[in-house]
Amino acid sequence: MPFPNNHAPSAGAATVRHLPITFTGSGSEYFRIWIVNLLLLFVTLGLYWPWAKVRRLRYFWANTLVDGDPLGFHGEARQMFKGWVLVGVLFVLYNWASSFSAIAGLVAFVALAALWPALWRSSLAFRLGNTSWRGLRFRFVGSLRDAYLTQLPSFLAALPLVLLSFALPEDPDATPPAWWAGVFGGALLLFLLTLPWLFWRMKAYQHRHYSYAGLQTDFRAGLGAFYLIALKPLLVLLALVGLSMLYVGLRFAGGIAWDGVLWVLFRVLPMLFAGAGLLMFFVIGPWLTARLQNLVWTKTGNAQMRFISQLGFRRLLLLGFKNGLLIALTLGLYWPFAKVAVARLRLEAVHIRSVIDMEALAAAEHEQPGEAAGEAAGDLFGLDMGL
Repeated sequence: MPFPNNHAPSAGAATVRHLPITFTGSGSEYFRIWIVNLLLLFVTLGLYWPWAKVRRLRYFWANTLVDGDPLGFHGEARQMFKGWVLVGVLFVLYNWASSFSAIAGLVAFVALAALWPALWRSSLAFRLGNTSWRGLRFRFVGSLRDAYLTQLPSFLAALPLVLLSFALPEDPDATPPAWWAGVFGGALLLFLLTLPWLFWRMKAYQHRHYSYAGLQTDFRAGLGAFYLIALKPLLVLLALVGLSMLYVGLRFAGGIAWDGVLWVLFRVLPMLFAGAGLLMFFVIGPWLTARLQNLVWTKTGNAQMRFISQLGFRRLLLLGFKNGLLIALTLGLYWPFAKVAVARLRLEAVHIRSVIDMEALAAAEHEQPGEAAGEAAGDLFGLDMGL
């Protein structure tokens, strides 16, 4: 099915063009930015975080070239600081209320959930409205109503887990009720099975509302594709949940002599759990990253242009092992080099297929008063959660 036209200028018999994306940053350059940010974060007890993020984003954006021209990031750290403080205060209040009483914690959870879609949309609007290419800013045009409709199922799926967590005894040494483990396991299983659907809803909302120079993207990935990708990680997660429930059941079983098969299970289960976790982090994680990037971005576009992603799992896997080894050997000092290497691999795996002259389109949009500023750039919250 073709992407919608979005009422953009007619492509006519325009030649298909492939706009490459290249990354010109280097690990040594970013290392200097990273180490200064780290020191200032330490000195200011973390308060420098928004300024550190602005420096990082400006560096990565300036070194991301689309068809030879760099992106620009125009966000202000002081504006981001206000949003950062707002989110921090909300989570502190939630944690305080949860420790005060179960009812207060539940009320705080509902209040946070009621605000979250607005904060999420604000983050998307802020990031896009402060990103430019060829002097013209992007926009995020998703409505607040659609943000709430998108996030509502996530809240409903998480609510049973929250309610069950408040049903635990306040004494950490007390044994939970006999029914608790089974009900919590069922609620967690249901939540895991709905994760691909929830993630698909979020990505559809995001990728259907990106706008540049009058062109708005659409998203053509179906729900079934997300479940096919999620099958392997879900099996690993379900195995982890099963091992956890079995381990907890054995731990809370009273009067059992830890010998024979039970003794072996008690000793082996933690190792199996750790092995599954390592498999998820080092192998399933890169595989999932590659598959999702290729699916999400290749299904994003419109009748005039669309993205094509061809990120290879093996290259990402080998790069992950290399980065992990060098980070460990250098006691973390290789981290900025690893970030640059991953950014280069993931960005250069994407290109844009266009049947219109994007440069001419941007130039024509510049002639319309007020358009180049980007209406979302002055978003009230100033949030940037990296979504």
